[in-house]
Amino acid sequence: MNVFFYDKSFEGLLSAVFDAYARKKFPDLLLEKGDVPPLLVEYSHEVVTCPEKTERVWSGLRKKLPKLVLTQLTYAWLSETAGSDEVIFRYIRKAFDKPHCIATDFNDEDVLSLKKLTQKVSKEVQYLAMFIRFQRMADGIYFAPVAPVYNVLPLATGHLVDRFSDQRWIVYDEGRKYGYYYNQKTVMEMALDDESSLQNGRLREDLMAGDEKLFQDLWKRYFKTLTIKERMNRKLQRQHMPQRYWKYITEKQ
Repeated sequence: MNVFFYDKSFEGLLSAVFDAYARKKFPDLLLEKGDVPPLLVEYSHEVVTCPEKTERVWSGLRKKLPKLVLTQLTYAWLSETAGSDEVIFRYIRKAFDKPHCIATDFNDEDVLSLKKLTQKVSKEVQYLAMFIRFQRMADGIYFAPVAPVYNVLPLATGHLVDRFSDQRWIVYDEGRKYGYYYNQKTVMEMALDDESSLQNGRLREDLMAGDEKLFQDLWKRYFKTLTIKERMNRKLQRQHMPQRYWKYITEKQ
């Protein structure tokens, strides 16, 4: 068995592709540096992430694959699904080795797997865009905690900038402990120094703007007034609005 160790970054994965072709040794298993290798390893290699290697592989892929497929590779990586890096590695190898474009060869297991991963991540981006809810902080910044299944914040920021370009906002992924801050000019990655400011997906009331709690209460009363209990369908709600988003939605509190 051939094993490659790398830093579990997308750039590291592309560097692993470069090393595999340079050494004419292709991994059966990709592990993170420091992981315990399996028994009976025939060949192992520790990949050093290198921008030059990354660029050469990516440049080669641009010549072999449509732009849409390059986007799919990125989406599949952000799925963070177990084994997705190996799917991507095999897909890239086939893209280089085969004389024709493999993008529509859905009889190939890796091509089909990449498409399915892309669809799942795309759906999560849509959910995030639909169900994100901002709360106004005392300093005027709008804050929205989220907990998406996949690492979709990098894919959603463009939509949020277009939609809320006149506001300062923070979108924060509670599970992955990072977020993005928009200052009406640029988007910057950030992390919270103190996560005690969040309580069950909501800002502490002492951090909210003076009228934020009032507006939330008014919205909940409005929503409750319009609700027809006899027509409530929890199953349909969960189908169209994943329950993992409910704790962030004011009217569901």
